[in-house]
Amino acid sequence: MTAEKLIADLEAAIDAIGPIAVAVSGGVDSMTLAVVAGRMTDRSVQMFHAVSPAVPEESTDRVRAYAKTENWDLQVLNAGEFDDENYMANPANRCFFCKTNLYGAMVSHTRATLVSGTNTDDLGDYRPGLKAADDHGVKHPYVDAGISKAGVRLIARKLELDDVAELPAAPCLSSRVETGISIDPAQLLSINAVEKMLRNELTAKTVRCRVREAGIVIELDEDCLDGLADAERESLRRSVASHFIKSRPDASVSFEAYRMGSAFLTTI
Repeated sequence: MTAEKLIADLEAAIDAIGPIAVAVSGGVDSMTLAVVAGRMTDRSVQMFHAVSPAVPEESTDRVRAYAKTENWDLQVLNAGEFDDENYMANPANRCFFCKTNLYGAMVSHTRATLVSGTNTDDLGDYRPGLKAADDHGVKHPYVDAGISKAGVRLIARKLELDDVAELPAAPCLSSRVETGISIDPAQLLSINAVEKMLRNELTAKTVRCRVREAGIVIELDEDCLDGLADAERESLRRSVASHFIKSRPDASVSFEAYRMGSAFLTTI
């Protein structure tokens, strides 16, 4: 399917909803949705972005920059999930509590229908956040238009959103913490700092800093991992450990091949 057809289908799905409020995280899905909706004429569109220790500052910077250039009606808010003991306990359905707080905060600021950047590929995963979306009547225009992640990227490239189109998947920083380990805001800052450091120093396609009971695990794509010499691993190991000197001073640091969602445990 062509990008033009995808955009037309997406616009039709958005148009069928009426006035909307877009949850904009800063990733490719929500950013592309926000741009398409914001550029539609005769539309009532509000944009909401939640800030917290789980949201990398570069995501917030990206949303603010686009809000300025695209002339969005943007509200930046604190959704309050870090005041929710259910979220902080980091259970298997942590995302349910995150999205419940997010959508609850949004509905307190708007009467418009909430929409998300969920695409058809997301429907095959365990996504407790979708239950929270159902509870708040959130609509999913990509799903309504039958658009997958590849389709989202095609739309973004067509719209020349060059800094967005090829963004890697970037779930929130809390997703790096093994299920059952309480969420620690300071530790999330360490995780983000380590990932930024490694992206700057390595030619990695994928970088994840996982906090597990067994220690700190750095996951890299296999090509990057295979190319690390022993001396480089040891140097990186010391650098990573220094970021966790206060929260996990005795934790080991190891390297593994990237596995999506490897910090998520269904049983603990």
